[in-house]
Amino acid sequence: MIPADHLLSRTLSDWQTRSDLPSAEAADVYRRFHRNGSHPAVCPDGRVVAAVQTEDATRKFLLTHEDGLQTESVIMPIEGRSGRIRHTLCLSSQIGCAMGCTFCQTATMGRVRQLTTAEIIAQWHHARHHLDAQVSNIVFMGMGEPMDNLDAVLPAIEILTDHNAAAIPASRIGVSTVGHAEGIGRFTQFMQRDGMHQIRLAVSINAGDEPTRRTLMPITRAVSMRAVRGAMQGWIDAGGRPILLEYVLIPGVNDGPDAASLLAAWIAGLPCRVNVIPYNPKVDSPWPAPTDHNVDAFIDAVARTGLPVNRRRTIGRSVMAACGQLGTA
Repeated sequence: MIPADHLLSRTLSDWQTRSDLPSAEAADVYRRFHRNGSHPAVCPDGRVVAAVQTEDATRKFLLTHEDGLQTESVIMPIEGRSGRIRHTLCLSSQIGCAMGCTFCQTATMGRVRQLTTAEIIAQWHHARHHLDAQVSNIVFMGMGEPMDNLDAVLPAIEILTDHNAAAIPASRIGVSTVGHAEGIGRFTQFMQRDGMHQIRLAVSINAGDEPTRRTLMPITRAVSMRAVRGAMQGWIDAGGRPILLEYVLIPGVNDGPDAASLLAAWIAGLPCRVNVIPYNPKVDSPWPAPTDHNVDAFIDAVARTGLPVNRRRTIGRSVMAACGQLGTA
């Protein structure tokens, strides 16, 4: 029997190269396992969906891995401009996170360990075949910092875009980072490979000035905003798509009267769109969620600077499935 991880961690061409099976038979096993969820020659994946929590149509699921540790992933129905509902899968790249962002539930865990490529793809595999989710978009915005685990994340993207596996276009895959400048540089090189030019980059910035950002995101002490800005410029210069600039709006922290203008001055000249994310309180949070009035006022202030801006719709907050709320015990 073939271990499931052999197929969860490889593209078809890599699997054919490593397999002892004839090329055509190896391709059949690979396609059927990924497309149908199983194959008689493949051992069942030993991972188990331990729990599913729902808020309306949003589903957060807990996946138990072979060592007993767990990841949280979220299936989100998102309505596009045409009115069509697409399902986005928010993937975790680590168990826990070492970045220490003060507004994030995952940060309270610390980094327990990296996920393997197979463990990342297993989240998609279980969402698709065990939870019957018609996944059309992928975002690496779950537990962990993707740029801190590119050795597993980049191969996972290759498998997700493989037409014989998940078959998700690169244009529908986004990777979010807290501003890991070295990782953005490596991701920029990856983006320039054939078939990857349309992949998306999101950067969580959360303040336009260094002192405020440093209080929210400890990485700022090691990687300055200037360095982050330089890495983002490198992405654009290499032909990358406009960057999604994520701004978690926290009452009394980064929503002051000058916050929008500081952000605009920092990002000036760089193609991007600001995505305002109303803060989703973590357990024992020192801050409340912002009011709709505060969110609208900040969005209006950003728009007046000339920056493209939109508000991320809050979904999953009641089951701790919203942005910044993932984290297992």
